[in-house]
Amino acid sequence: MALMHEPTAPYHSAQDALRVLETVARHTTGVTDTRLARLTGLNPERLTTLLRMLRREGYVEQVADGAYVTGAALRRLGSAHEREQALRERLQGTLDRLRDSIGAAVYISRYVDGEVTIAQYADGPATPSVNEWVDFRYSAHATALGKSLLGQLDHNGRRDHLSRHKMARLTSRTITSDKLLLSRLETQPPTVPHLDLQEYAVGTVCAAVPITAGSSVGCLALSLPVEHAHRLRQAADKLNRGAAPVLLSLAI
Repeated sequence: MALMHEPTAPYHSAQDALRVLETVARHTTGVTDTRLARLTGLNPERLTTLLRMLRREGYVEQVADGAYVTGAALRRLGSAHEREQALRERLQGTLDRLRDSIGAAVYISRYVDGEVTIAQYADGPATPSVNEWVDFRYSAHATALGKSLLGQLDHNGRRDHLSRHKMARLTSRTITSDKLLLSRLETQPPTVPHLDLQEYAVGTVCAAVPITAGSSVGCLALSLPVEHAHRLRQAADKLNRGAAPVLLSLAI
């Protein structure tokens, strides 16, 4: 299965952050931000933003003289026997923060062995998750997360998926023409979030942005009650900005 790779802004942020982390890890006694800027070639403003994110995520810490060293979160992710649990906890923490800052239920979805899966999600009393009234595996054509995942496959990968899953009409807004869906997926820029405007369920709107790491296909998604539809674009932009820590966790 070929993937349609076009790096997004969060992908570039995660790559730059990895560069910073690798440099910090090489300097076991600590490295200053001035030296980091010189070694990584990043401009000071960009570096400051990345260091703020890396500190918040626990990947770097500042020692007494202001120099940066690797943090506890990075050490846990680097430990073979702790990695899976550490990654799950790290991603859950990021999802919880995104849920609270955006004010929406947030999901990580992956495309595994030709099927849509929800890997993790964060919801709450004020931010309820979508009622999965039709299995997400069979409704990729109608959900923002499904369309985001399909959008990252090549044309044959998309056709293969649609040949295995009939495009059922779930609401009056659901796209049921594979020709129309495929043409929309072809023309959608990777930097623009996929939306679901009551296509999966009446009363719910959703958005999704890609988080492709290596050869795995994934996305971050959010859902809102339709009365908050006016917030959807802004929420999707915030979700996109919040994707870098997720990509970084997956890449470490």
